[in-house]
Amino acid sequence: MPINRQMRFRQIYRQLNQYIQKIFKSGNKRKLKPIYFMLLGITVIFIAFTLDITSETSVIGVAASTYKTSWIGNTFGGGDKWVQNNIEAMYVAPNGTVYTNSHWDEAGREAGIYKDGNVIGIVEDTHGWSRSGGKAVTANNKYIYIALAQGSIGKTDQDYPLEGTTWYTIRRYNLAGNPAPFNGGRGWDKSMLIVSNKSEVTGLATGGNELYVSDSATNKIRVYNSETMQELRSFSVVNPGAIAIDKQANIWILQNQNQILRYSPTGKQLPQQITNIPQPTAIAIDHQDRLLVADNSQRQQVLIYNIKNQPVQVGTFGTKGGVYAGTSGEVQPLKLYGITGIGADTAGNIYVNSNGFNKSGTDLRKFSASGKPIWQLHGLLFVDNADVDPQTDGLEVFTKQEHFLMDYNQPSGKQWTYKAYTLNPFKYPQDPRLHTSPDATFVRRIQGKRFLFMTNMYASFMQIYRFDSAKDGKIAIPAGMFVGTNGGGEKSVSGNWPPYQPNKGEWIWRDRNGNGKFDQGEYDQSEDYPYLGGWWVDNKGDIWKTLRTQDGIGIRHYPLQGLDQHGNPIYSYSSMQKQKTPSIITDVRRIEYFPETDTMYLSGFTVDHPAVGDDSGVVGSEIIRFDNWRKGNNPTLRWRVVIPHDTTGKREVSTAAMSVAGDYVFAVKMKTAEVYVYNAKTGATVKTLKPGAEVAGESGWIDIPQGIRAFRRSNGEYVVFVEEDWKGKVIMYRFNS
Repeated sequence: MPINRQMRFRQIYRQLNQYIQKIFKSGNKRKLKPIYFMLLGITVIFIAFTLDITSETSVIGVAASTYKTSWIGNTFGGGDKWVQNNIEAMYVAPNGTVYTNSHWDEAGREAGIYKDGNVIGIVEDTHGWSRSGGKAVTANNKYIYIALAQGSIGKTDQDYPLEGTTWYTIRRYNLAGNPAPFNGGRGWDKSMLIVSNKSEVTGLATGGNELYVSDSATNKIRVYNSETMQELRSFSVVNPGAIAIDKQANIWILQNQNQILRYSPTGKQLPQQITNIPQPTAIAIDHQDRLLVADNSQRQQVLIYNIKNQPVQVGTFGTKGGVYAGTSGEVQPLKLYGITGIGADTAGNIYVNSNGFNKSGTDLRKFSASGKPIWQLHGLLFVDNADVDPQTDGLEVFTKQEHFLMDYNQPSGKQWTYKAYTLNPFKYPQDPRLHTSPDATFVRRIQGKRFLFMTNMYASFMQIYRFDSAKDGKIAIPAGMFVGTNGGGEKSVSGNWPPYQPNKGEWIWRDRNGNGKFDQGEYDQSEDYPYLGGWWVDNKGDIWKTLRTQDGIGIRHYPLQGLDQHGNPIYSYSSMQKQKTPSIITDVRRIEYFPETDTMYLSGFTVDHPAVGDDSGVVGSEIIRFDNWRKGNNPTLRWRVVIPHDTTGKREVSTAAMSVAGDYVFAVKMKTAEVYVYNAKTGATVKTLKPGAEVAGESGWIDIPQGIRAFRRSNGEYVVFVEEDWKGKVIMYRFNS
């Protein structure tokens, strides 16, 4: 039996077994036992037979084994092993075990356990039931303590908060990651200590048998017995954050986000302090009783202090300037970026986590004391998809902030190398990626130059980036932006960013002076229908947009007007062309146009297959190909194909995204992440791609309108990228036509 089928069989068998056991649990086991085994056996035989019929062949008989599953962006492929998509706090135990915490991980690893370059555990039950992690974690030789938020779910009889109330707690676990209840504990399993109803816990540390807690809501450090969890004392500290305890049992506290002060265990402020670090974000004590401080300013280094008397900086760790030193953006072992966690073990090894900026993703590294890299873990991608630079034949791949090099001769999950981080918040603080949440990248070449185009989950904008290797290395430089009309007649983007934007309507921004900032006089303004369907950038650099209009004129075409003196693409409303939506389409959703063949692919809901409800994020009910789109006024309808779509109003079946490459059209279902492959010439179904054993046969939902992206390499191989934010990666399929 092929690996894919074996794994799927095991999953169904396990789920079925658990389900039947649950059904029969309360019954007379002696009488039900024969029935149980009979049902289980019949069902297993039926499943095996069904899998044997359907798993190996596609609709027209193409073997599933003709494609391979891989992934990019995460060290591990899935199942029990994946690196969480953010680390906001980190504690390193003396033996090198790394405990982490974050507010959110899609698959529930808000708090993870890592050692020796491996995932060794998860701090359980931090996800769902209105729970989320936080930004503080610590441990001793018996327990793990994490900051955790518990919201209300109505079950006050099971000790959940009242409606409208959130508990900001410390939750205690054993070292295996299982909740460790205590007398007086709160929550459904009595493992939570409520610290505040106003704001989250911002620091944790243990010393001896005591647990120190930063309660920023009351400007206090609270001290608890680490075993009984009873409060022993408290003392005042203004806006306390991260905590570290030195070998004299004195406490170092990151305060007001810009200074580090020292206190005695009883709360007496001591004279030692550090106040000249621009942006300290994390602190730790190393094996020599030195204080390590993460400086997340332009230095992007760990600063090392002798604290025997007054703190004296005695060294640094990491390259000064971080990832922006040397070739800006190029990833190297000692080039850090967006430091959120540091620590050290008793052997002198140093651990650093970089999150990038605006929560780009996890980059956890272990070094020897001399700076030699020992291991590195990545969880870089969340709500993201990849695209290839077409000029490199698929050997260079980009996501919204990352640049990867590909070696397709390597095993699954090993083909990618993290080459560069393309965001620079210090040189370009108005970069839209710092102020919005883009989630998919188009890579295009215009006049031989590389550009990135990015849209978002709601198709509300299109961002444009250029490159200048001589001045900015690997950094993507903000070059332009399209924003749709706000339906409320207000500014399209709320808040203070970007400056100088029009007060209403939609706009096109172009970086006319080349400084990467939104300056006065750089906007082109218009007003249009507010409800968008999709965006596309064709191979010439023209931008296409679909609007879900009721007037039948729902296609907008922005021809590229060339590049300006700084290399920014030029678009304008004066050159924009409005085009009719074909009459068979009632609600146009996606658009992909290929100028070299004058071929248009549109998707949406149609007269024959109308929408049930209004799910704005889906492709629609049909994909339709038109030939001779721009020749004359009568495009030729080549074919139309009905794709999986909702007919019940429950969103059980729908298609989330589409992509056209070479001889095929690809469409991915929202909930199952199955990829349907259609013949681009005829519309006939060719095959179905499903996550293989390499990624544990699993995928999260497809959340974004550009959730699939395909490319045909010069050797005829197809590379298909699919969003997979559940386990922090992008799935990659490969097959030959």
